[in-house]
Amino acid sequence: MSNAYFKAPEPVNEPIFSYGPGSPEKLAVKAKLSAMKTGPIEIPLIIGGREVKTGNTGALRVPHDHGVDLGVYHKAGEKEVGMAIEAALEARNTWADMPWEHRVSVMLKAADLLAGAWRPVLNAATMLGQSKTIFQAEIDAACELIDFWRFNCHYLTQLMSEQPYSSAGIWNRMEYRALEGFVFAVSPFNFTSIGGNLPTAPALTGCTALWKPASSAVYASYYIMKLMEKAGLPPGVINFMPGSGGEVGDPVMKSPDLAGIHFTGSTATFQHMWRTVGENITRMKYYPRIVGETGGKNFIFAHPSADVDALVVAALRGAFEYQGQKCSAASRMYVPRSIWSDFRDKYVAEVEQIKMGDPEDFTCFMGAVIDEAAFKNITAYIDYAHAAVDAECITGGGYDDAKGWFIEPTTIVTTNPRFKTMEEEIFGPVLTIYVYDDDKLDETITLCDTTSPYALTGAVFAQDRTALVKISNALRNTAGNFYINDKPTGAVVGQQPFGGGRASGTNDKAGSAMNLLRWMSARSIKETMVPPVDWRYPFMEEK
Repeated sequence: MSNAYFKAPEPVNEPIFSYGPGSPEKLAVKAKLSAMKTGPIEIPLIIGGREVKTGNTGALRVPHDHGVDLGVYHKAGEKEVGMAIEAALEARNTWADMPWEHRVSVMLKAADLLAGAWRPVLNAATMLGQSKTIFQAEIDAACELIDFWRFNCHYLTQLMSEQPYSSAGIWNRMEYRALEGFVFAVSPFNFTSIGGNLPTAPALTGCTALWKPASSAVYASYYIMKLMEKAGLPPGVINFMPGSGGEVGDPVMKSPDLAGIHFTGSTATFQHMWRTVGENITRMKYYPRIVGETGGKNFIFAHPSADVDALVVAALRGAFEYQGQKCSAASRMYVPRSIWSDFRDKYVAEVEQIKMGDPEDFTCFMGAVIDEAAFKNITAYIDYAHAAVDAECITGGGYDDAKGWFIEPTTIVTTNPRFKTMEEEIFGPVLTIYVYDDDKLDETITLCDTTSPYALTGAVFAQDRTALVKISNALRNTAGNFYINDKPTGAVVGQQPFGGGRASGTNDKAGSAMNLLRWMSARSIKETMVPPVDWRYPFMEEK
């Protein structure tokens, strides 16, 4: 047993590779893209370190090219969920009892592997499976996931060092224990890094997990699982369980050994899970920790003093990078009439230059949306706007599913601040703008605050410092991540801990010490050096 207190290396954010012409990283990822498309892959479940094939399979398709067959993945059902719970519970004690610095070592090794030879693997898998450009893949599948692993190790070191005050003759200590039972990690399609973080953050604290990645992100998620095995993650600590939400989630929710849920996904799904836990609470051994980040209807609020050129870039990038499929993507915008004409002309000119296509063409800014269901949902909103008398499309508005799920970067301008696309989450490349009269600033701030039930991200643009203070204070509860003179996307681990309130989630800030604490159960220990030997108190000596 080690007899020293260890500190994880001080983390710094992983540098973003440029992928410029002729660069080594560009050549490496291009080669990996070609190799991955040469032969279909068969992805199994991984339960207790063993590959399990159920025969119930789903197709792995490329969103921007339906003709590319990446292979199939096996789907878990109730039987496999039972096997995975058993494996997680069996692995739990050994993993939880392992000195925490050795759990840290596994995560740090995973980070170094990803920073090296596995970087083109995860980036290429994300480009193919989720239709991300190389830059979007790089900042997600490589840099953010590396940062999650390194910074979480650093935060765990900090937490272990936090100890209570001890009075004379007493030694007080705090022990940070893993949760009993298992954690259910459910990750979305849009960020490979979230898929890597949701099961590993609890695992770092000593928990074991069942990980259900989104069906449309199984491809990249599988490579994360193989990377974790390469890093030395013991069997059963994380069990890889792709499958439908009902086939996997329903039996998990019924398990009395469920200790926690780490979730990113839709509001409706999260609310269903929370409700199911409540209905089953009398059968549970524990009160499950429920941590979730769900939807957003993220805004950009412009003041008359805003820098128009900066506002144009923020709106374009915030709304259309990764096809608007970021939880944080700008989806509604408030622009004062005094700068509207200037903003509109510059904005439309820039959006018209956006190139959309296959991410393997590095000159493309946008790829395709994730699948047919998303395509139909998003285009229904566009059709609604086309038919409306109180809205018009000033960019985009077209779409094509002949080869891939392509939707043009669409900008709707409405005279109705409660227009459907101002209120509802779309999760696609659609930005709706409401132009307000300058003398109705206060009224428009209230509109921004009350139009959406969500509170994930938001941005304010103003050069007037007094206005910045006023608007920021008024919109304090509208966003868990708030940006001043910047787009509302692109949170960096260690710099802007991510999460939102209201209908956007529990705001437990992924990639921070706050999140890790959710997967621990602390034990206070009091040791008295010279305990009393007489039960009588001094006040009893005189009547």
